[in-house]
Amino acid sequence: MATKKFALNTTPHVAEVGAHTLLFQPEALGDEFLESYSRLQGTYKGLNLDLTNPALDLGQVRDATVALRQFLASLMLPESAEEFARWDVVVGGKTASSHGDPAEAREAADGRKGARVVDRGLRLPDRVLIELMEWVVELYGGQRPPTSSSGSATASPRPGSPGRGTSRSKA
Repeated sequence: MATKKFALNTTPHVAEVGAHTLLFQPEALGDEFLESYSRLQGTYKGLNLDLTNPALDLGQVRDATVALRQFLASLMLPESAEEFARWDVVVGGKTASSHGDPAEAREAADGRKGARVVDRGLRLPDRVLIELMEWVVELYGGQRPPTSSSGSATASPRPGSPGRGTSRSKA
């Protein structure tokens, strides 16, 4: 009888971003990762962003950034997720509640006199958010997304011996 042992990652993945350390789940279940990534892609498709359009709706860009932050936070350990993506309901200068989803925060603020929603999560440049997304997709999805940066692996060599033709043709 053959025995095969499988190792599970138990140490969180660490992303150091400036002075901040973000901890990501050691393992992400495939269906949870895929569901979260699918939600992100659905949001992007639904927004139908055209970054070359000079009349670009900045509200749509903000929605895309929020969706990306929520995707990344869904793969973080709770304390990092709270630092990274947090929207507070503030009433009278005091935090009444905190939420990982701005829609939930707006819902909690509705009907409360003087309540407003404040984004208190970690704000990062878009390029860093994109790099984080590429990194987690590689970690949990096993491949880089189609928007990968110059950090991609080099292409595999072509078949055949270098410097020698692989076909013979007669002229």
